[in-house]
Amino acid sequence: MPGLAQTLVQSDLDIAPPLLPAKVLSNDAQALQAAYELAATARLQAAQRDRQRTLPWAEIEQFTRSGLGSISVPRAFGGPQVSFVTVAEVFRIVSAADPALGQIPQNQFGILHLLQGAATQAQQALLFQSVLDGWRIGNAGPERGTRNTLELKARITRQGDGFVISGQKFYSTGALFAHWVAVKALNEDGNQVMAFVRRGSPGLRIVDDWSGFGQRTTASGTVLLDNVQVDAARVVDNWRLSDTPNIQGAVSQLIQAAIDAGIAEEAINDAIEFVRERSRPWVDAKVERASDDPYVIADVGRLKLELHAAQALLRRAGQVLDQVNAAPIDAAAAARASIAVAEAKVLTTEIALQASEKLLELAGSRATLAEFNLDRHWRNARVHTLHDPVRWKYHAVGAYHLNGTLPARHSWI
Repeated sequence: MPGLAQTLVQSDLDIAPPLLPAKVLSNDAQALQAAYELAATARLQAAQRDRQRTLPWAEIEQFTRSGLGSISVPRAFGGPQVSFVTVAEVFRIVSAADPALGQIPQNQFGILHLLQGAATQAQQALLFQSVLDGWRIGNAGPERGTRNTLELKARITRQGDGFVISGQKFYSTGALFAHWVAVKALNEDGNQVMAFVRRGSPGLRIVDDWSGFGQRTTASGTVLLDNVQVDAARVVDNWRLSDTPNIQGAVSQLIQAAIDAGIAEEAINDAIEFVRERSRPWVDAKVERASDDPYVIADVGRLKLELHAAQALLRRAGQVLDQVNAAPIDAAAAARASIAVAEAKVLTTEIALQASEKLLELAGSRATLAEFNLDRHWRNARVHTLHDPVRWKYHAVGAYHLNGTLPARHSWI
């Protein structure tokens, strides 16, 4: 899509981020290598960014320029279309270094998959090419003050040859960093659509008012839309996804699980390093080093076992998604994918919370000092795992295996 960068319009209300050229990767191995390179850079200042609430602009730009932003673009549209196993691994690697760098682009990946099932061929060509060119997609779906996460107050109405959209969004992860803001709204027929709004559009305003105690640097705040004009060609009828079985929710949840697995891994690594290098042994252990305390050793062993179990289920979930996605998807196949991801999500949630809390217990009082900022692991795990309650996943898994009940079909299962 030559010249698309130059067509971005700026206004007093919103300014689009610069558009920089991006690589297009060729295969899964290149995606993993790019993830490791980004993680090595991002890890250096992750604790400081969290402490100061400094947004990771340079790191997000590296994510995009490296080609990681387009690894899910289908091959038919010029992308590498890596496996879901690789997508999960990329997000796990990056999130271990800084889980904000996992959360910021995760909606883009869910939306890329949504486009495959809901967008027209022309819409796919436009939006996939833009991502290959380095455009980022941000989220403007959830709202506050509604009965549940599925209810929407934002409205889109026809005006001339196009549409106008008005509403207020929150938990808008990625929107501040984005070039496209994907806005969910109800049309005049009461159906949900997704409108792709260009940054800089008059009437669009993005407010960095996210104040959560965890995932501090995700800018998951407010998007305001006041009669924002949207080209009709950029309004996707995503309500059509509800008509047929699909794995949209499973894809989104796989990435969420990968982020939590990354948080858990880094918390355990930091616990091991701190115990080895800084912690004092408990007096009753009668050992010279904290790392020789038999109870500490046992707890680290238990954490590693549970982490490996969570990682194994995460990989298995990716494999199931790859298998299901390779064939026509019926209700049974969609349910199989959702349940596989739900099982992984339960374990990644639990190990992220447990590991980040055990870190402080095993490392001791010194580990709570602000200079180390080790509490960020628990804060990040606690906030990120609130996206959806795993207690419902236990129920979904049990009902599926016991009674053959298919899980609900939405973005949280």
